[in-house]
Amino acid sequence: MNLQDYSHKRYNILTGEWVLVSPHRAKRPWQGQEEDVVLEKRPSHDASCYLCARNTRINGEVNPDYKDVFVFTNDFAALQKTSPDFTKNDGLIQAESEKGICKVICFSPDHSKSLADMKASEITKVVKAWKHEYELLGSQDFINYVQIFENKGAVMGCSNPHPHGQIWSQSSLPNEVNKKDIKQQEYFLEHKKSLLGTYLQQELEVQERIIYENSNFVVLVPFWAVWPYETMIVPKEHLQHIGLLNQTQEKDFAEAISCITKAYDQLFNCSFPYSSGIHQAPTNGKDNSHWHFHMSFYPPLLRSASVKKFMVGYEMFGSPQRDITAEQAVASLKSFL
Repeated sequence: MNLQDYSHKRYNILTGEWVLVSPHRAKRPWQGQEEDVVLEKRPSHDASCYLCARNTRINGEVNPDYKDVFVFTNDFAALQKTSPDFTKNDGLIQAESEKGICKVICFSPDHSKSLADMKASEITKVVKAWKHEYELLGSQDFINYVQIFENKGAVMGCSNPHPHGQIWSQSSLPNEVNKKDIKQQEYFLEHKKSLLGTYLQQELEVQERIIYENSNFVVLVPFWAVWPYETMIVPKEHLQHIGLLNQTQEKDFAEAISCITKAYDQLFNCSFPYSSGIHQAPTNGKDNSHWHFHMSFYPPLLRSASVKKFMVGYEMFGSPQRDITAEQAVASLKSFL
């Protein structure tokens, strides 16, 4: 059966959920919204930016004159370390306390850059900072999960264009992480090996959805991808979390990030928006041998820099759906490598 011509469902092995794929719909004419593309040129230092070096943040603290990566506790954290312990169980009305620590990580002091504009050696410093924060936050007894992520672009809700990401750590497993925890553990208990590692070997054999690979990492469009140009970076070795990366793997991970972000920017000749995040083993003190860490990119662009993919209608009330197939997305992205 040719999956490029007919509607079908694809199974997400990490969550147990399905995505509807409708490749024939990509041929339909587009009469929807097309927004203006803003090609702004930003200065390397913006006096009004609260993330730039030497500037004062809203709480009165002055940023240091940092030269590469700068991490600080979020001034508007979504999670509170001081949240009191409580449980509300009133019939079907239920609530529990949730403690956490949220941080901001500035990738570079250069306000004009994004990860796509940075050298792999500069991104390696970001990877090292992620490692440090994962281990530091995860060592606290009330922190059971550390979520590293980046929202790039105003369309993804980013309130500041300065190159930065966030790190939220909390006392429970978020919904998406919990799904992946369950599915990976089920497979590991039955087969005594990594679910994602096994899938990766199959992808490396067929070579249909591989965008880039080096000695330690693979960049691919997962078979079950939801977003039009969704990608995933997976280590070839079964590594449960980024804290296990050696120096060579740090560099190769940074090279993979550099590769895909540069390809994104060239795809529609714009600063490509996305949300990216690393899913990895919880820091709950349990045996998390079943985990295989990975980094996903979820970009909202569909046909061009001005046509976006929105999750509406059927996708909100039924299940995710995509028009272009994962294989078509790979062909487009690989052409820029």
